[in-house]
Amino acid sequence: MNYRFSRRYPGIVSSLQSAELSCKKAPPARKSQKDQGNRAFLCAAIAVCLIFLSLLPSRANAFELQAPPVVLHDIPFELTITTPENLSAPDAQYTLRVTNEDREISLPDDRLVENLTVSNGLNHQIDLLNATGETVATTQIKALPGWFSLLPAILAIAFALIFRQVIAALFLGLWAGGTLLYGVTLSAPWFGLLDVVPVHVLGGLQDSINLAVVLFTLMIGGMVGIITKNGGTAGIVSMVVKFANTPQKGQAVTSGLGIAIFFDDYANTMIVGTTMRPVTDRLQISREKLAYLVDSTAATVATIALVTTWIGFVVALIGDSLMVMDGLERSAYSVFLNSIPFGFYQILALVFVFMIAFSGRDFGPMLVAERRARSEGLLSGTDSHPGETKAEADERLPNPDKPKRAMNAILPVAVLVIGTFIGLIITGRDGLEPGAALHEVIGNSDPFVAMMWASLIAVLVAGCLSIGQNILTLGETVDAWFVGARSMLLTVIILSMAWALADVNDLLGTGPYLTNLLGERVSVEILPCILFMIAAATAFATGSSWGVMGIIMPIALPLVWSLMVVNGLDQTDLHLIYLTVAAVIGGSVWGDHCSPISDTTILSSLASGCDHIDHVRTQIPYATLVGAFAVASSFFSPVLGLPWWVCIAISGLGLLAVLMLVGRRSDAHS
Repeated sequence: MNYRFSRRYPGIVSSLQSAELSCKKAPPARKSQKDQGNRAFLCAAIAVCLIFLSLLPSRANAFELQAPPVVLHDIPFELTITTPENLSAPDAQYTLRVTNEDREISLPDDRLVENLTVSNGLNHQIDLLNATGETVATTQIKALPGWFSLLPAILAIAFALIFRQVIAALFLGLWAGGTLLYGVTLSAPWFGLLDVVPVHVLGGLQDSINLAVVLFTLMIGGMVGIITKNGGTAGIVSMVVKFANTPQKGQAVTSGLGIAIFFDDYANTMIVGTTMRPVTDRLQISREKLAYLVDSTAATVATIALVTTWIGFVVALIGDSLMVMDGLERSAYSVFLNSIPFGFYQILALVFVFMIAFSGRDFGPMLVAERRARSEGLLSGTDSHPGETKAEADERLPNPDKPKRAMNAILPVAVLVIGTFIGLIITGRDGLEPGAALHEVIGNSDPFVAMMWASLIAVLVAGCLSIGQNILTLGETVDAWFVGARSMLLTVIILSMAWALADVNDLLGTGPYLTNLLGERVSVEILPCILFMIAAATAFATGSSWGVMGIIMPIALPLVWSLMVVNGLDQTDLHLIYLTVAAVIGGSVWGDHCSPISDTTILSSLASGCDHIDHVRTQIPYATLVGAFAVASSFFSPVLGLPWWVCIAISGLGLLAVLMLVGRRSDAHS
């Protein structure tokens, strides 16, 4: 019996099951006239029901209205209208009534109705009326005050920072968001609780991209398990510490590797974090510092490099915006390239990483963590939860009687890096003309397929090297892979819940609400600075830099262009356009860096073996300082007409001055 049917119609199911049971228990005797009469009556009833159902109009021949699960007061939303297949009067005029406001539409042309709004109240009705005033379709919508959409993110972030329990914090955020999706009713908290796992978490995992990230994460964990067990990582440590023999040099090498793997932020995070962890541990660099170096060189370099997996998405957003900007004749990729020098946050974040590395100075919670690692040898805090216990780490220790060859780790990692890049080229060529430029190929690629290909081959290479040199048996290799993959379980759980919370925020309209709240019209010269802060606030609340860019970029570029036209500014000088693109991207990355519910922040902390909340707590002061100088650059560049390189030079000197004045050496005790 169908589960949903049995839950919806328990009485009918119970009756049918009783009838079936009685039939099974009945002896094969001659049926009485009463039994035969009952059977005849049942058959007649079934026939009448079938005839009645056949006379009902099919869903394909009826109007349907599909609205979001909830809408926000004064925030535009969309309504989808499904029209009958046999609509007899094409292009007929209909009236869409939202509460007491009417809008004339033409069907079937206007099947997607945009910019509908409701002002107040919790429940509203939408009616579709034909030309004679007859209601042909209706639906109910739930409306909430706009600030309600911020509650799930606020609760999750506050709970995570206060109680240092990210899984419980994400669960609380999902529960709150699921409750709001049912509106303000007494039963909403109960149904919101029941929906956390089977609806929201499962829904996030049904996304093919999210599943690809999960598989890639598990494969990377398995590869690290093998190269640790076969002594490869121990060989790398012995080799690297010969020239990176101080904490400053170790941090510089880690930062350099983060820039070298520029083509994808996910691959960057997993490769740098897992590869450099044994090296930084040997040099007594705290896990918090490693996570900061990894996080601050992943998305930052991926957004300003010429060939990355971000290009296709960003250029597509710019291209869509250019289509509605009359009079601007530039290619989307050209606009993106010209915006790179104005990526103040990304450039300054990379500069500050090397300042921290070479100076040996830190401040705030990071200074405490670094001094703890140097003086006490504690790489993580005593109350931290790095995702792997000491017993699990001991499982991965290599056999002391076997050789520790660095090549057994270098070769699989090289295969992973090179294989990912080759995979990007292979998948990117599909659908493009022969001879397409490299940036077009990378922008058209499928990075997740490429990373899964490369990680699989890297695991096989690591296994073959281990077995071929008689360092590990086949069984030991499989066990080592499993131990490594198992260490990523916490990562997968947190990522799954973070994705689910991002989806809930999207359903609640958190991004559009923040954009509408903070996006009041201002002078066109300071608009890029305002957009930078709007993008940062939205990314911090939602934990998604890509989602924020997708919301703000199509609004920001046409707005800036129209203000340029209205104010009579030189339309051949696209300085403001380039600055706007860079501001949206940079603000998104800044907010993403500071957000505890960001997937890249989660990956950075767990790939580095760092407690997630410790990573967020120690990184926020550094990211905030860099972000403040980036905001100032976004403001003074258009207002004073300063060239981009002057802003970066002045901001860089400012960062250095703050570090020298406020920072203290980690190996000092005063």
